[in-house]
Amino acid sequence: MHSLSCLLWLLGILFSTSLSLQHSILGERTLNELSMEEISTLISSPDPVKNVDPFSPSSHLSKILIPRPPDTDNNTMVRNYIVSTLKALKWQIEEDEFIDQTPVGPRRFVNIIATKDPTASRQVTLAAHYDSKYFPSYPLNQFVGATDSAAPCAMMLDLAEALNLLLDERKQRLEAGLEEDDDVSETTLQLIFFDGEEAFENWTDIDSIYGARHLAEKWAKTYVQPHTKRRLMNAQATEISTIEHLILLDLLGAPDPSIRSYFLETGWLFDAMVSVEKRLGQSSAFAYGDEKSMTAGKWRSYFRSRYANDVNLGYVGDDHVPFLRRGVSVLHLIPEPFPRVWHKLSDDASALDIPTMRRWNLILRIFISEYLNLRPSRSKRNVGTYVKSELELVS
Repeated sequence: MHSLSCLLWLLGILFSTSLSLQHSILGERTLNELSMEEISTLISSPDPVKNVDPFSPSSHLSKILIPRPPDTDNNTMVRNYIVSTLKALKWQIEEDEFIDQTPVGPRRFVNIIATKDPTASRQVTLAAHYDSKYFPSYPLNQFVGATDSAAPCAMMLDLAEALNLLLDERKQRLEAGLEEDDDVSETTLQLIFFDGEEAFENWTDIDSIYGARHLAEKWAKTYVQPHTKRRLMNAQATEISTIEHLILLDLLGAPDPSIRSYFLETGWLFDAMVSVEKRLGQSSAFAYGDEKSMTAGKWRSYFRSRYANDVNLGYVGDDHVPFLRRGVSVLHLIPEPFPRVWHKLSDDASALDIPTMRRWNLILRIFISEYLNLRPSRSKRNVGTYVKSELELVS
């Protein structure tokens, strides 16, 4: 992504698209809040720290936290790790590979698209970029981009692991005719790990977001095959039109981020995430170790207040832009100002704050569970054979 001063040209994009943004099929709605018992289950298993601990060699984050510019061995290593992790959870994986010209010559890029239920009509899509910024020479070529965006990628893998069983069980209920909310059950969770977000030289509309530009264009031209479960889709539906919302994570993991609502259309979704944060904070869920700033009554919100006179503020150049221009509804989770370590060698493990990353994991787990109407209280991990016995009732 690039700073505000160099991206004023995006304001033109914003104004040209703000009136034509595709509203989500289900529209603005109130999400079903989980009970405190259900929340307690989700915030405890799996351990919300183990996947984002940069000092644990087995964590997702430690596997990503290496220099990984596009078309390098390290980039391939990280991609293979992400793919193998999600394949082990039985997600459908698409590797979107292409060659594009850059200021330093042709480069190979590979986007990773992981979809939990490929038969679903729609997706709520979480995304982050897994490449790190290209620097030609030492020591800058050792840049690891901890906040930019190794930590967000690790958070997405944590989310997939935390919700995997719940998503499986919801599909079983749907197939057995036991899911009450047919509309929400038509939406699955999708994760996109973009390659080539960073500019090779100077951020321009052609030297940046290589993977996002390619995928948005490709999906805008790819028509979805008819399927009996896709009852809400018209005959001309394209891949890009099946995205219910694109939730983009970037520059997360440093302490005390300040996140604003950039788009009026997703203000209600922003508010839903604020509600999750508030309930978790008030319940002392953020408390971690000796970190006093996370305890009930002392924690500070990561989100700025919204006001009646707010306007669209989509001026930060990032992977959402090609999707926004094609009418996709966007929730952009990026701090403003950027972390002080942005594009510096100091954006390494020392820039990350474990209590902060743990808090993001908890927020994302609860937020997506409420968005997709998942049911932790009915999960096998809590009530043994609930799904089996429920299916037997209708057999």
